[in-house]
Amino acid sequence: MRLELATDRFYLGRDYAEAVEAAGGIPVHIALIPTPEYISAMMDDLDGILLPGSNTDVDPHYYGDEPHPKLGPVIPVKDLTDMLVLDEVERRNIPLLAICFGMQVLNVHRGGTLIQDIESQVQDPLKHEQGAPAKRVSHGISVAEEGILAGLDSIRNSEGPIRVNSSHHQAVKDVGRDLVATAWAKDGVIEAVEDNRTGHFAVGVQWHPELLTGHDELSRELFRLFVVRCAAGATSSAVSAV
Repeated sequence: MRLELATDRFYLGRDYAEAVEAAGGIPVHIALIPTPEYISAMMDDLDGILLPGSNTDVDPHYYGDEPHPKLGPVIPVKDLTDMLVLDEVERRNIPLLAICFGMQVLNVHRGGTLIQDIESQVQDPLKHEQGAPAKRVSHGISVAEEGILAGLDSIRNSEGPIRVNSSHHQAVKDVGRDLVATAWAKDGVIEAVEDNRTGHFAVGVQWHPELLTGHDELSRELFRLFVVRCAAGATSSAVSAV
């Protein structure tokens, strides 16, 4: 979830839960309570994790950097909770779909670094904060020839450019361990990462597919694949327990 500082409430946009449910999953929210005991207990009953976007930035101290003048808000309990969740994802080897901020915190958790502000730190940048309406696709991406994204029918059978929506001012810089970049914007900004280890499923995308599932097959297919992998792991665990 997120934390709304003005009202001190946990919240999360409905699009994430609705996209998971539409793909056949059962969405469950995790509160931002950064204690290992709580996170471990919550995840005992979960088959996969979706790390959503956030209107905050990862604290740059996690990747050994000092705050850039255009660093956005940082909420410690958000960073700590996501890090603990990622610890459990790794320990349990369960499927992970990471979106926008989620992809960035995944990369930092794996020892990678971030571009703190695209506009001032990338040469000839595209407009990555497109503004309203958020459900409009605004720029194209190129996708690697191999990987999870490359295997999606919507990518393989595309007859035109792949275009995505965009709502971020930070991006992956140095890719973390056991991750590989698999999509890029025209300005070189990394738009997707994947776990490159056999037997692991982790996909991070910089765009917001949860907002596009009503009209975009790539977004629907990404959520369907995530839920299928969650279900496969749940079935495997159930069989092992018998």
